[in-house]
Amino acid sequence: MLHVYSQMTAMRWAMFSRIREKYSHANITYGYITKCIRIANGLSKSHMVDARCISGNPLAKPSGTVYLLKFVRKNNRQLHKATILKGGKRKSNKAPRFVKGFQLFDKVVYERKECFIFGRRSSGYFDLRLLDGTKVHASASWKKLKRVEHASTLLIERRKGDSSPTFALA
Repeated sequence: MLHVYSQMTAMRWAMFSRIREKYSHANITYGYITKCIRIANGLSKSHMVDARCISGNPLAKPSGTVYLLKFVRKNNRQLHKATILKGGKRKSNKAPRFVKGFQLFDKVVYERKECFIFGRRSSGYFDLRLLDGTKVHASASWKKLKRVEHASTLLIERRKGDSSPTFALA
């Protein structure tokens, strides 16, 4: 196990030297330094507070806006269904890309709420969710949807309010 740590140390310094070539103001910090800054300023432990401590502005007022990011697949790489049908036929695993003009992972507005398409049916009904998995609607009609953004491999959701989400993204 010791060789893994030495590899990581060598990689860390190699990465830092390459970053430093491009950004001369880049610095390395450690957890104990962040902790000292946090305690000296009487701040609670959270990722958002630690980020402010690392940035050099521990007492900066948070904006109250959080951006949740999630990477999703672009293609379904499985060509056929796992089970073989009668007669030895293999059923294709490719669903149509567009259903009623919408595709998987489009950002849409449904009843004045922004969400993402996580499931689609050929009938034009869609499974709508937020990035943390919260269901907005299990079977919303395409007639009630308005596309805000076309699908991308990086989904971004903007939230107001609490700047420290309590859930973990997959």
